[in-house]
Amino acid sequence: MLSTTIKVAESARDLGVILDAGLTMSAHVTALCRSGFFQLKQLRPFTRSLTTEAAKTLVQMFTSCRLDYCNSLVYGVTDNVMRRVQSLQNTAARLITGARCRDHVTPVLC
Repeated sequence: MLSTTIKVAESARDLGVILDAGLTMSAHVTALCRSGFFQLKQLRPFTRSLTTEAAKTLVQMFTSCRLDYCNSLVYGVTDNVMRRVQSLQNTAARLITGARCRDHVTPVLC
């Protein structure tokens, strides 16, 4: 008699979206924020030498496409998960405006 053992994975990637066992989207948001913060870190030296409009376009080009891709799947996630995505957006706003990381983001967005 043949027997096969199948291991169950904690998460799986399909079409660029990481789905975890509980469908909490926590693994996807973690990967999204990791790549987003890495891209913002790579863009920081370039944005200092650009005009505000050019920096805005550059940052939006790299971050918005990642945040908008399959964003309907993150509907209804916990506040903790959404805070991590909001943190990425706030960091992008600070990068565009030249605000420091300790500055409150609300005046920057206005």
